[in-house]
Amino acid sequence: MSDCGCEIEIKNKEESRTLVLLLSINAIMFFVEITLGIISESTALIADSMDMLADAIVYGIGLYAVGKEVFVKIKAAHISGIFQIMLGVTVLFDIARRAILGSEPESFLMVVVGIVALMANIVCLRLISKHRNGEVHMRASWIFSKNDVIANLGVILGGVLVYLLDSRFPDLIIGLAISIIVIRGGIHIIKDANNEKQIQSAKEI
Repeated sequence: MSDCGCEIEIKNKEESRTLVLLLSINAIMFFVEITLGIISESTALIADSMDMLADAIVYGIGLYAVGKEVFVKIKAAHISGIFQIMLGVTVLFDIARRAILGSEPESFLMVVVGIVALMANIVCLRLISKHRNGEVHMRASWIFSKNDVIANLGVILGGVLVYLLDSRFPDLIIGLAISIIVIRGGIHIIKDANNEKQIQSAKEI
């Protein structure tokens, strides 16, 4: 019975189910955050929405890689990292634009949406936690989910500081911090994928 492949099939189904849930949650939260981020003129919310979009893309790529050979999973993780970096850089341009042209972020919406996003990402973190030491495409998903919680806390803090200081700069600073977290996460994933590729290549020699 140990050679029937049943355990692998169960594992693949669990990974697929987890990734579908993560993809759905992040896709919904992306649309919520980007809409309210634009309405509230919040750089931090827009940055966090891009983080959600990056994650949704990552989970979609990871879903494609489930059940595939190891080098396909490595390639999937590598592509995920590149997407993460690209979206992080895009947000940096938006931050620079708003810093020059000005903005009036709405602190109440920042805090409320930040709390909702935090709750969603805590659910995501719990879903992916049992796969955090799995194969490279699942490790990528774990890293992104962990970074999301940090980003959400930043949005909430930014909203509170915007209100207390009556200044837009906390929003810009938090947006910048989230962008850096997104970019660093992408770099981390690419490095992990490259290391995994070297390990697998060495095994084949």
